Amino acid sequence: MPASQQKSAIQVFNLFGEFGDLPDVVHCETIATRSVLHDWKFAIHRHARLHQVLMIESGGGEATLEGRVHELRPMCVVNVPVGQVHGYSFEPGTQGWVLTIAAEILDETLLPSEGLRGVISQSAVVRGTQQIRAVMKQIFAEYAGREFARAHVLRALSAAQIGLAARQLVNRRQKSGTTDSNLFRRFEGLLEQHHLERWAVSDYAAALSVTPIHLNRVTRVATGDTASHLILNRMIREARRNLVYTNMSIAKIAYTLGFDDPAYFSRIYAAATGLSPRAFRAQIHGKDV
Repeated sequence: MPASQQKSAIQVFNLFGEFGDLPDVVHCETIATRSVLHDWKFAIHRHARLHQVLMIESGGGEATLEGRVHELRPMCVVNVPVGQVHGYSFEPGTQGWVLTIAAEILDETLLPSEGLRGVISQSAVVRGTQQIRAVMKQIFAEYAGREFARAHVLRALSAAQIGLAARQLVNRRQKSGTTDSNLFRRFEGLLEQHHLERWAVSDYAAALSVTPIHLNRVTRVATGDTASHLILNRMIREARRNLVYTNMSIAKIAYTLGFDDPAYFSRIYAAATGLSPRAFRAQIHGKDV
């Protein structure tokens, strides 16, 4: 099958097999919850606007991340960024946790100056820690309750979990010495400054005094993704924020994001997320399109 057909065949899910958007601050469920319904196997798919952190408690299996197969063992942590293609084949009876975080929650907690976004934008399997396990259990306990300040505590714990996962990712990279972190952090800073100006990869490369090929090489090492896809993701995040939190028309949002043609913006948004801007806004507000 040609690569273009394979890509179009990848299913886009918002929540581990569901088409609805994330209804809560985060979503928590055990690995077994859905696995027992699917013979412990999940075909490759991607989540349009969700980030997942999965941790194996017992059992194991395999995770396929962006075409690469990784062995899963107890204490493994799987980081699955927004839009990354992944699938699983678990051993029957595998126990563990799946934490799902909406992109908007990440946007509230990730500061460009701290450099976490680039780190967690790479799909990977890393060795977990007792601290990650303890925070995961705290998140699940808080999620199951209805105490005062539940949403605030869930956001804080989820931010801590993302930070701990990022720490493990960085530790692994430092051991391999395969990333130009300074150049990537500069790219991240420029992306925050110029994403509304619709800069192309060549513009960022010129500002960094490198070639587009080299910039793509750096972003692939840092995140597993191309510079152009990271630029697109930043635009989509800004579009979603405007669709959710403002009353601006679709056309006004398109112009704000640097598009001359609102219809073209809508096509780009739908291709990236699986929903048109209008349909997404209607879904958020519980209205028919």
